[in-house]
Amino acid sequence: MGRRVTNQRGRRGAEPPVAPSVAILDTAFHRASLADPHGTSKAERDRRRAELKIVRAGATVVRHLRLETRRFHRPPLGEFDRALVAGRFGDGSLDRSLLRVRRAEERIRNLARDAEKDAHRASGSEALGDLIRSYYGRLSSHVREVDADLANLREIDAFLDDRPRLDPAAPTLVVAGFPNVGKSSLVARLSTARPKVADYPFTTLSIAVGHADLGFDRLQVVDTPGVLGRKRRANPAEAEAETAVRRAATVVLFVIDPTGTSGHTVEEQEELLGRWVKEFPALPIIPVETKSDLTRRPVDRVQVSALTGEGIDALLARIRSDVTPRGDLPPMEEATVEEIPDYLDEVPAEAQAPRPSRPRRRQR
Repeated sequence: MGRRVTNQRGRRGAEPPVAPSVAILDTAFHRASLADPHGTSKAERDRRRAELKIVRAGATVVRHLRLETRRFHRPPLGEFDRALVAGRFGDGSLDRSLLRVRRAEERIRNLARDAEKDAHRASGSEALGDLIRSYYGRLSSHVREVDADLANLREIDAFLDDRPRLDPAAPTLVVAGFPNVGKSSLVARLSTARPKVADYPFTTLSIAVGHADLGFDRLQVVDTPGVLGRKRRANPAEAEAETAVRRAATVVLFVIDPTGTSGHTVEEQEELLGRWVKEFPALPIIPVETKSDLTRRPVDRVQVSALTGEGIDALLARIRSDVTPRGDLPPMEEATVEEIPDYLDEVPAEAQAPRPSRPRRRQR
């Protein structure tokens, strides 16, 4: 928490956050103030100092602006991350902020280029001083204009830091369903993830990722917050869960609790399952009933108990059948033979290991 301050009316409130431009400009002006060039005369030193201040201040600001946006370019955000950001911050919010910061960089570069030319032509310390003050003022204005965008980018960055990155090329199993039906316990059984498990709803507030070995591929297993099937009244956590289903899933594991201990009826859960099957006809959705150690129904579905491990092997077999490997598998007889990479097929003669030399026979 930030420090608490007392306002003019005597009430206690949080200290307002410092604008991003303050630290950026402080750093830029401090670096510029350290300019100490050489020269044969005072006039030459003054001119070079002015030029160096212009270049250092502008370059420092541009470098810091690029640092603020680097997270979103290296590597570029995937479709899933972009969908999460759009759901929380609004469509186009990220791109608008990135565009405005990039335009600010361009204006600052042009401003520095023009100011450096003016400094080269100026004569006298007074004229150079006026030029630097004018340049600093316009530079500060350009940075302050994007304060709101820099704050937005930092908030988006922190939001993404709280969520794991998904490999878009890897198969992804999204575990979804109503709150408190046993999703997190099942994820802990299926993967390396260790989500928080508690006997009350909405324990999972954002997505979490673990991994499982399919034998031919590494499967990403995504634990999602509970959804209540509300189309227009979903809270942010529910929206993240539905985004994972829409944008990231190779297969969806829809978890149903038949015991009634979750606080949601089987009919409610079946209704949401039916709606998703219609909304995503091309997406494999595996219904699985949990807590089989408490209740078993006469249904043709995989039934598991995360507590005892019952049914987990059968569930993994079903998942494997619905997840297509990324590459073609070789025939079984070929898979048992170690293959030599293509780049080792043709080894230059100079790179080959020398053969042991044989002693020459003496000629008689």
